[in-house]
Amino acid sequence: MRILLFSGKGGVGKTSLAAATGLQLSRLGYDTLVMSVDPAHSLADAFDLGDSLFHSKTGDPYRLTDKLAIHEVNIQKEIKRHWREISSYVISVLRTTGINEVEAEELAILPGMEELSAMMYVNQHRREGRFQVVVLDCAPTAESLRFVSMPTTLDWYMKHIFPFHRGLAKAVRPIANRVSPVELPTDSYFANIADLFAKLDGIPELLEDPNVTSVRLVTNPEKMVLRETQRAFVYFSLHGLTVDQILVNRVLPESVQDSFFEEWRANQARIIEEIETYFAPVGIKRVPLFTREVLGQQRLEELANTIFADGEDPAAVLRTEAPYHFVKANGHYEVRVALPFAAKGEVGLFKKGDELVVEVGTLRRHIGLPTTMSNLTPTRARLENKVLTVEMKEV
Repeated sequence: MRILLFSGKGGVGKTSLAAATGLQLSRLGYDTLVMSVDPAHSLADAFDLGDSLFHSKTGDPYRLTDKLAIHEVNIQKEIKRHWREISSYVISVLRTTGINEVEAEELAILPGMEELSAMMYVNQHRREGRFQVVVLDCAPTAESLRFVSMPTTLDWYMKHIFPFHRGLAKAVRPIANRVSPVELPTDSYFANIADLFAKLDGIPELLEDPNVTSVRLVTNPEKMVLRETQRAFVYFSLHGLTVDQILVNRVLPESVQDSFFEEWRANQARIIEEIETYFAPVGIKRVPLFTREVLGQQRLEELANTIFADGEDPAAVLRTEAPYHFVKANGHYEVRVALPFAAKGEVGLFKKGDELVVEVGTLRRHIGLPTTMSNLTPTRARLENKVLTVEMKEV
């Protein structure tokens, strides 16, 4: 199964491009699912489905054609399916503070529930072989990074913290529940967490395999949007995902010669040149600004015809370069991490157990070290030609 993950700053046109890509894949014969991972769903609106059956009762993939289905994750339905014990406990705690039941139910929708639910569906589709390609229409950049980092974070929690929490709660629950104003969670609460984790098994490896998962970053030819696209590229690299294409959306076509747009055209030309310089050797695809809103299947097909004018296959693997490497050079080991656009003052690192922790700004990435390097200490680091090289030695 191929996974194409569309991400970028809010409002750049991710949903339209993801939907158009799904249409092209279905026309090429792939059984395709386009799934919205953005809590502010707009996928059904892109297809102009209105209040059709898509919005009805199932919360499951909705077939548009024999080869194309779309899915907007409905968090209320997912709570009933996957998060019942966790949600019930959070609601009971909130109720003790005086919050009414309706407010408590709203507040019990914790950050990350929607993203994890979507990942469980991706894993389920992979195991069942239900779709050949899954196109993920992700939330804006920050939420997308949470989406891809959650499996690793949850894996760490389940291995290092969860057993202790569960054992401690079991030991002190009989006494604590007598004196505490809030009862400790029951063991079914912890069983629910363990069950959810089992449904995510294999997701980190799936996302980090460039032959399976490719990130397609969507941007506009504007300076503010470009800066966020650059940061997204760094962060996805740090999380082990491969960005294999940049889509520059809403480029003014050559046919627009009105003097009103002269400065816009000049500015877009400068930004596009900057994009091509910064992201090389990643491929750049320009998508023109349309004369009207891209809404409905017919408009999306026109968009797909424009993007894939030569019958291009969006499922093709365009780049497989790993974001970091482990090497042995000059008698010592090195960890080489691709950090395009990062400045020296922004990068920090330290070693914790058998992990090398790299920080860029506010983001932290845990890089698990191979056995041969787990007992070594980082002694020197240098940032050259967009690559952070960390020397690992015995001290």
